[in-house]
Amino acid sequence: MLQSFLTEPHKIQFAESVKPSPRHGEVLVRLKLVGVCGSDVHMFQKGHRLEGPLTIGHEGMGIIESVGEGVSGQRTGERVVIEPNIPCMNCPECWKGKGNVCRNKRIVGVNETGCFAEYIRLPSAFVHTLPEAVPDNDAVAMEPAVVALSALNRSNSKPGDTIGVIGLGAIGMLLTHIALKLGYRVLVTELVQSKIDRAVQMGAVFVKGGGSPEETSGILESTFQKEEITALFECAGSERSATLAIETAPRGVDVILMGLSEEDTTFKSRMLSRKGNRIIPSLIYDHPLDFKRGIHLVERGIIHPGKVISKYFALQDLAEALALAQRGREGKIVIRISDH
Repeated sequence: MLQSFLTEPHKIQFAESVKPSPRHGEVLVRLKLVGVCGSDVHMFQKGHRLEGPLTIGHEGMGIIESVGEGVSGQRTGERVVIEPNIPCMNCPECWKGKGNVCRNKRIVGVNETGCFAEYIRLPSAFVHTLPEAVPDNDAVAMEPAVVALSALNRSNSKPGDTIGVIGLGAIGMLLTHIALKLGYRVLVTELVQSKIDRAVQMGAVFVKGGGSPEETSGILESTFQKEEITALFECAGSERSATLAIETAPRGVDVILMGLSEEDTTFKSRMLSRKGNRIIPSLIYDHPLDFKRGIHLVERGIIHPGKVISKYFALQDLAEALALAQRGREGKIVIRISDH
């Protein structure tokens, strides 16, 4: 099978590898489409922490080609989406029902072989069957959509409330789309005009910042208070955006941090205590209910995650796709592995 490898920053190599065989409890998935995530771009820029080359990518969908011992043969031929975060189910976090922060978590494309290849084998429980009503383009964007859906559910906001979204990358755009479809009012702030236009077309309200960070902070704080937002979602993933979210959140409002900045965020604890904000980190989802909810919402035609896809590339053009994603002006870029 054709398999890509990140060998060093900004360098992708390809090789013909032996197609894996599913072990006990596993299935072998022939991949069709794989989305490019911000974490893939980060590793493409900085490299990864494992020794040797790594196949990255985790937002995959495809067809089950074969199954291992202990898995029903009826699963062969199923069209499926991959849940790439696999808790160990045998650590203190998992015992407490917090597998999303499992200390031994397997992460496809991060600490083990990922999806930018023709095949991948995974535990059967983390490969979800797709109903016929879910098209491929919505399926490949399902994993980040479930990330957004889970974050929305972690806040105290309810349909009919107004929420704020800082940053319209793929996650911020999916959060905006899902919230609007579920009956929320959404205020967004972003620097890239094409992303602003897309969010406004969806029904969001754009809040324009000022000429300086101080002016922007003042405008957002005033607007969020006036519009009575009940939750503020930080999706840009920078130190400044996280600080901005905490600074501008009105009293009693949840601040949900979804970005993955490696820089320190600064805030005054006195200010946070006085305003009574909750800071809620939200990186992934709960297994398996969040994926089931996401699939159900797409099946019923309520949400359409594929709306955020802006470009498709062939697997052989993975490096070009990652370089384009690195510029931060696209929606969701998808790698087409197979048409079958």
